Amino acid sequence: MRPNLHRTLTGSTGSASRARTGLISGYVLRVIREQMGYTQEETAGLLRVSIDTVAGWETGRRPLASVPVGQILATRSRLMQLGTPPALLQALARGLEADVLLSSVLDDETPTDDSPLGVMVMQRELAEVVAWPLNAVPPGPIRDLPPPARPRRGPTPTGPQLTADERTQFFRAMRHTAERARGEGQFLLRRQALYLSGYDTAPDSAEWLAHQQRTERPGDWLSSWLNERSVAAVAARHGDRDRMNHFIDLVLVDDDAGESANLSYWAYWVGEMTTPQLNDDFIADGAPKMWPGDRLLTHLVGGLSPEHGYVDLNVHSLWSLLQIRPNLLRSGAASRALRERLPVMLDSRNISSRGHRELESIRYAIRLAEA
Repeated sequence: MRPNLHRTLTGSTGSASRARTGLISGYVLRVIREQMGYTQEETAGLLRVSIDTVAGWETGRRPLASVPVGQILATRSRLMQLGTPPALLQALARGLEADVLLSSVLDDETPTDDSPLGVMVMQRELAEVVAWPLNAVPPGPIRDLPPPARPRRGPTPTGPQLTADERTQFFRAMRHTAERARGEGQFLLRRQALYLSGYDTAPDSAEWLAHQQRTERPGDWLSSWLNERSVAAVAARHGDRDRMNHFIDLVLVDDDAGESANLSYWAYWVGEMTTPQLNDDFIADGAPKMWPGDRLLTHLVGGLSPEHGYVDLNVHSLWSLLQIRPNLLRSGAASRALRERLPVMLDSRNISSRGHRELESIRYAIRLAEA
């Protein structure tokens, strides 16, 4: 039984944190309204609810996560009829998921074993929305939007924001979850708790994460591979690129299983694989599944910047992707962008010698594709 989680999801009376279960989805709804150029009053009329309801949804005072499913679907249908861009509707759906996860973390009474973090492998689309109130970086569908059609009045938040106490409580809960999730079947829960802990800016955060990963005792090849990747990713996020190059050289290069796992990981992360995965086993399935590669190409090319923390991993993954999908060079905006970025990347001194060799190999492959 999960009575406390159920209470949170339905938005019934309880602690202050439960009243904020609509923090992210409410903000996305506000973004949608502003992009469409409507006031709260006009939106209320179009959605056939009261203006107080719209205001409550946007602030999280009346969480969207507590609205009956039928009403959510009806609201979504009306937003579609109004011409809301599909990407923003998708962001709204991910915002609802993120609010459920966030509220479960902020609810002190939710048992660790019941955490949604251990139920499904997160993809970038959801992870970016969950991280939004943690790192103040808007998710992709919102990041590049034009200014609202109607200017906002007075000082307004630029994104969903946790209070200082909520932020402290969130990261305290993530540490508690990661430290306790060491039993059988809890590796995914621990891994994703450590991932979110990486957004903590507390002075001891990097040291705590390093200690957690040093004391990891993987029981199989996949757990060991994922732990090595996580260590490298956290180090890169904190400005240490050497660990990432160590991971590439020792765990990926000249290891078919490692290369395959890397591409499968990326493909799922960016949404090439549309079926949700309940554990990490798919990463070690062997040869990459028949996903197209277009999304992954776009994502990796977008990360071709000398200043990008993961630039060497992006370069190597791009090189590896084009080894098995050379046809990607023959079409699409991403391949054109790749051609444009190569000269800048090859002139950079921030790329490893291996990265330069791989970029030269990619340039040669482009010439062959154009011949």
